[in-house]
Amino acid sequence: MNLMQAENSLIPGDAKPARALSDPERWVDEHGDYLFKFALMRLRDPQRAEDAVQETFLAALKGGQSFAGRSAEKSWLVGILKNKICDHFRKAGRETTFTDLQFYDDEEGDRFVADGVGKGGWIHELGPQEWHKAGENLDNELFWKTYRDCAGKLPTNVAAVFNLREVDGIESKEVCAMLNISEGNLWVMLHRARMALRRCLETNWFAKNA
Repeated sequence: MNLMQAENSLIPGDAKPARALSDPERWVDEHGDYLFKFALMRLRDPQRAEDAVQETFLAALKGGQSFAGRSAEKSWLVGILKNKICDHFRKAGRETTFTDLQFYDDEEGDRFVADGVGKGGWIHELGPQEWHKAGENLDNELFWKTYRDCAGKLPTNVAAVFNLREVDGIESKEVCAMLNISEGNLWVMLHRARMALRRCLETNWFAKNA
């Protein structure tokens, strides 16, 4: 289960597959807010997020016959929206340099042994904390709010890479091709995103709920 699936498990109405599409005129009222938040988290631009949602509704209207009732209507719309977001990043990858290797270049430098026998290892008291019963947090909406707040602090490009790979579950090679980056750069950006998220969650969730 990827992060998006875990978070979506909290969304009411997705437990039972939809048998038929609802009236398209109701899509904005029923799904608009969720789709906009989904797009905004990934695009970091309200206008682009709104455009992506509008394009999703248009594509859904044109391709309604592709809905087979095997998934919830919301999940079907999210799938279309993910494709629109991927199209945006493919275009961005062709037009700009997508790497952000200066991000937190020395973020964790003070947490490792600088020299000697243990060089490169964690300084014990500064290393990652143990997250007790971490899996239980996946059912807690307050945890996901904290996660979204922490993810929102990541630089735009790093957040995009992390969301595509770790949240939406897109394969690494596809992400690299989409954004025109090397696998090495992808690994570095993912590593730094994980480190930043870990530190933020430790401070703002696990330490407070220990």
